[in-house]
Amino acid sequence: MKKIKNSFEQLFIAAHLIKWMLIVIPVSLTVGSLVALFLWLLDKVTLLRYQNPWLLFLLPFAGIFIYFLYKLIGKNSEAGNNLIMDEIHEPGGGIPARMAPLVLITTIITHLFGGSAGREGTAVQIGGSLANLLGKWFRLDKEDIKIVLMTGIGAGFGAVFGTPLTGAIFALEVLAIGRIKYNALLPCLMASVFADIVCSAWGIHHTQYHIALLQTAASVIPFIHFDLLLLCKVIIAGIVFGLTGYLFSELSHTIKAYSNKWISIKWLIPFIGGIIIIGLTYLLGTRDYLGLGVTNPSATGVSIVSCFHIGGADSLSWFWKLLFTTITLSMGFKGGEVTPLFFIGAALGNTIAMLTGAPVDLLAGLGFIAVFAGATNTPIACTLMGVELFGGEHILYYAVACFTAYYFSGHSGIYTSQRITVSKTIIPDDADDTTLKKFRERLRNKT
Repeated sequence: MKKIKNSFEQLFIAAHLIKWMLIVIPVSLTVGSLVALFLWLLDKVTLLRYQNPWLLFLLPFAGIFIYFLYKLIGKNSEAGNNLIMDEIHEPGGGIPARMAPLVLITTIITHLFGGSAGREGTAVQIGGSLANLLGKWFRLDKEDIKIVLMTGIGAGFGAVFGTPLTGAIFALEVLAIGRIKYNALLPCLMASVFADIVCSAWGIHHTQYHIALLQTAASVIPFIHFDLLLLCKVIIAGIVFGLTGYLFSELSHTIKAYSNKWISIKWLIPFIGGIIIIGLTYLLGTRDYLGLGVTNPSATGVSIVSCFHIGGADSLSWFWKLLFTTITLSMGFKGGEVTPLFFIGAALGNTIAMLTGAPVDLLAGLGFIAVFAGATNTPIACTLMGVELFGGEHILYYAVACFTAYYFSGHSGIYTSQRITVSKTIIPDDADDTTLKKFRERLRNKT
């Protein structure tokens, strides 16, 4: 039988892919449709918040509601993306089907009342939860459950951002630092592409970003076909983007740890978090750092879109968005980190461009993808995201910024269940084959 299988290997491969296409289609249909509903609701509640500024004052009470909702019916859903990663690495308790509706509802509540959060975490949890449910219905074995969970991640990510290739690679790359398993390559790509198509079929439109810079100055050295000075600026910016990704991750974990340590009545954590967000909003005198931040109803307000233009961000806009987001998500509210990371990176890129004389739109775009790369340890996916969102003209700069940010973010990240399979440094005994959470604990014990 083994000889026959080896002789007709391509036929078995074709059968394998047909099997996964049949599995992926219902995953993509359900995930793409639910992500479309989520994005539609997100637009509606964001507009409602713009029209009713007083809703911000209810944010602390919304936090209490979210806390008790998860406490009463959440089971282990609160672990979110980390639970999905744990199930892929070591299948065990499973992912509750209730995760999808819970995270959808609570993310919408967070945005309605002004919490600074994103949407990727919600989409990935929707994808993972539904994929796990379908995997059980199809009676898949443990190895196939791992793959179907990865297709759920790819479907959710690809649909929510309209970046199907990035979604597929993200699902493969985010699980472990330094290793990509290719056994789920085509299933993840099929899931991400199909889910994006389904989401678009429901009439969902994604924000269009544009880097107007068509070409950079030629090098004075004839055999170098790119702007060497600009590349040096991109390297420096990549270092800063990586350090910012590190800051975001570490501040998120620190706020969560200390709020749980110092506040014994747990429902007070989101309540106090909401109070702090309200206080910061009025201290700064702006609402630019609430919600998603993709666009802004004010023509003079700061948003991701405005960061691609000269004067589109203040010098500390990136820091304020970072602070608002880490407080929101670390103190009990729900949503993703990635869209705020886009804002942080684009605003920081705008600031660096103004200081160095580099093209503002290019640096904003590089910050957009590179801070994300540093905080999630996914440099390849983020480089591809640059191509899907901004075009491939400047792919060298995308890669340099993302790869540099990846290294300079160190062994940190927003997903504590992400595994370190190949260390970024030459300290394998301290890092290899462990999760980021355990690695952080080892460092704390040493100090």
